[in-house]
Amino acid sequence: MGKLKKTIENIYLSLIVLFLYAPIFTLIVLSFNEGKSRAKWQGFTTSWYQEMWADEAIMAALRNTLVIALISALIATVIGTMAAIAINNMKPLSRNIIMGITNIPMLNADIVTGISMMLCFIAFRISLGFKTILISHITFNIPYVILSVMPKIRTSEQTTFEAALDLGATPLQAFFRVVLPDIMPGITSGFMLAFTMSLDDFIITHFTKGAGIDTISTLVYSQVRKGISPAMYALSTIIFLTVFIVLLIGNYAPRYFQRKKAAA
Repeated sequence: MGKLKKTIENIYLSLIVLFLYAPIFTLIVLSFNEGKSRAKWQGFTTSWYQEMWADEAIMAALRNTLVIALISALIATVIGTMAAIAINNMKPLSRNIIMGITNIPMLNADIVTGISMMLCFIAFRISLGFKTILISHITFNIPYVILSVMPKIRTSEQTTFEAALDLGATPLQAFFRVVLPDIMPGITSGFMLAFTMSLDDFIITHFTKGAGIDTISTLVYSQVRKGISPAMYALSTIIFLTVFIVLLIGNYAPRYFQRKKAAA
């Protein structure tokens, strides 16, 4: 009975995974389809990958997407970490109020945030473009970083920081040598989450971008009317495989080094 239950659970889990990843597998297959049809296989080819690298619009959108995601994630991680430390040192009432305010952008609809940011830039006569997208991404990434770092700060030992001060370290030295390594997993998670959210965003980017600049999401949206080029399938495949490999390394590399350290 137990073996049958285990088999049913495995089948159920496999069906869920298949349902979630079937669209991605379809996209990967279509990226190697010689024809543009999404309903008929017309032969194997890698020409769409070659066209992708030669397409200036796709490369510009990819470059903008990665640069915005990386810079916004880095700045949001620094600001969010500093904010999390400050919030943790507040009194309970003040901390609860600030955390409630922090949750509002996450619960708010993206379209409301996007329109609000656009109106704010227009009100201050800031021309829409690369910098407005970057500011917007930093703004909506900060709450995710705060909520990723806060649990690690709450579980970190305050006594180690105080012990470092007693041993003669300055507060800055104690922070970088004691507190920062302790909360680094939360900071890393916040950075990865911010990077992913920025990479995936469309609505806020759509409302805050100016003419002549595109990210991958806005470029795909602009191609919907005339038909999405299979070169975009190739780009999506490369992004998916890259993220998949990074996640594998991030999950298994620490275990590998721990085993290697234990064996030594």
